[in-house]
Amino acid sequence: MPTRKETAMTEDTAAGASHELEINRLLRAPRAAIYRAWTEPQLLKRWFCPAPWTIAEARVDVRAGGSSHMVMQGPDGERITMRGVYLEVVPGERIVFTDAYVRAWEPSEKPFFTASVDLTDEDGGTRYIARATHWTEADRKAHEEMGFHEGWNICADQLERLAQELAAAPA
Repeated sequence: MPTRKETAMTEDTAAGASHELEINRLLRAPRAAIYRAWTEPQLLKRWFCPAPWTIAEARVDVRAGGSSHMVMQGPDGERITMRGVYLEVVPGERIVFTDAYVRAWEPSEKPFFTASVDLTDEDGGTRYIARATHWTEADRKAHEEMGFHEGWNICADQLERLAQELAAAPA
């Protein structure tokens, strides 16, 4: 019979899973180039949202407690501002960020999700796992209906091409 602690852990895990969306892919590019594309504003602008949308502005302070500010621009001029805070950064391996805060410990008006990106070497490329953990199951469902899988996979394709380009460039 499971202990109270084991039962609570199982319930917490099940609840977290119902709030999570994930893409898990092998990208044919080196981990260092993928990490660089995640952490340099000029590179983020080249892949971070699915074309034909673009990133019009990108400012990032990639460290635990650092903030990010990006503006997505649509083909008809529509703009979406995204602000957040980095919670965990392990250079070359892991980035965790959230929109629950806009900077330092200033809460956002309506938090939507916390994202994690994990990078590991695999078969000459990089295992790329990107997760979005939402505050509610309704938020997860809304994100999925917005096109999470299609959009995040398009972005992963764009990221892979950029990282390949970076890796092929002379040092």
